[in-house]
Amino acid sequence: MASQRDVKNKIASVKNIQKITRAMEMVAAARLRRAEQRISALRPYADAIGRMTRQAAQAAGAEAERLPLLREHESRTDVGLLLVTGDRGLAGGFNSQIIRAGVRFSAEMGEEGLRSSWYATGRRGVSSLSFRGHELSGAYTGFADRPAYADARTIADDLIQAYVDGRLDRVEMVYNSYVSPLTQHVTRQSLLPLSQRAIGDEPAAEPRAPVEYEPDPEKILRRLVPDYIEISIYRALVESAAGFFGAQMTAMRSASENAGELITDYTLQMNRARQAEITQEIMEVVAGAEGLG
Repeated sequence: MASQRDVKNKIASVKNIQKITRAMEMVAAARLRRAEQRISALRPYADAIGRMTRQAAQAAGAEAERLPLLREHESRTDVGLLLVTGDRGLAGGFNSQIIRAGVRFSAEMGEEGLRSSWYATGRRGVSSLSFRGHELSGAYTGFADRPAYADARTIADDLIQAYVDGRLDRVEMVYNSYVSPLTQHVTRQSLLPLSQRAIGDEPAAEPRAPVEYEPDPEKILRRLVPDYIEISIYRALVESAAGFFGAQMTAMRSASENAGELITDYTLQMNRARQAEITQEIMEVVAGAEGLG
């Protein structure tokens, strides 16, 4: 049995860890509230951009197919995979589930004879893919906790240029969409080529007012499509940031509770050690008294 001093040292060590996990939980909770506010403000705007893009594409009709980002390539062998992860860990399986989903999706495409080009945001995704031996065509780090629209624009410009140049025939994005602090859903979204399915079908009950386009719908669509790609990536970055803080808060709360259970177990162990030492001392006193008698 461990000595009383050894157990006391273990208790002190676990208490120090518990202080750290509780502090990290509170910090993650504060950042989560701010991230939730950003999501609430962004979602209506992103939905409006999608609705405007869809309506402009419908109005443009066959002329929309002349836009490079709406036109499918004859060759469809090269697929770009954009994985959205965090810059840090200590968030349970938040980052690993994105990596697993991306690797699994790449393997499925490999069986179909397609080649994958890897793009990743967040240090965790970049380092994990590099460790697995995947060569990255694009790596974007340092902004996962608080992404800016300029970060999404940089990523979108690289992907759009690769698609227009013919280096990519398709672009898919995998990220954690935010549901609640306890729930983040792995989501896959097709970014390019932008199709009616990618933008989303218009709800049957959605009112349609007559719209006159000036300039013509094709020119408007030419401007809206890059904006739609950018806002889609930005939304994924913001949702991922909120999901990370929710996952980290949950993980740190669980760690604090586990530390509390360890402290209870070690306290019981220390009490047993103290009782054993007292019993041993009593036995020594009794044996000494009997020896003198």
